[in-house]
Amino acid sequence: MPFELRPHPQPTLRPEGDYLQQAWQRSVYPLARRLGVPIRLPAVSPQPHTHLAWEGFQFARAHGRANEYNHRVLRAFFVNGLDIGHVEVLSALAGEVGLDRLTFREALTSRRYAAAHRAALEHAHREAGITGVPAFQIGDRLLVGLQPHEALEEAIADAGRDLRRA
Repeated sequence: MPFELRPHPQPTLRPEGDYLQQAWQRSVYPLARRLGVPIRLPAVSPQPHTHLAWEGFQFARAHGRANEYNHRVLRAFFVNGLDIGHVEVLSALAGEVGLDRLTFREALTSRRYAAAHRAALEHAHREAGITGVPAFQIGDRLLVGLQPHEALEEAIADAGRDLRRA
């Protein structure tokens, strides 16, 4: 589900700043090492706004390639350090996952999926109550932020018990 931590026109963070440096050293890198996930704090500064990437997701979803597109965009940013705030970068990534690059580019430049993206954000904020990422809706429980696996297991077990009672 699309979510923007700092939607346009709010300023985004700079990776060279203390906040991101400390957060990644304390939380992201240790977890990534434990899980064997290749990830690095992208050097793109300031960090890009993500509305175009999410509008691209709406295009990819409409064309049956949402999961592939999201995986490639996340990898492009967090592994390859690409600036996912630019139409040309996103169009190239869309082409890599089998979407028509030119049609995708036209959809982003015309902002064809802007309304769908705004509706998804509205749903995330108002209807689902999401205030941060990652967010997990498990049964009736919403867990926001990085969670220990015990919290996720407990939520899953509770949801299973609730289903058996119903």
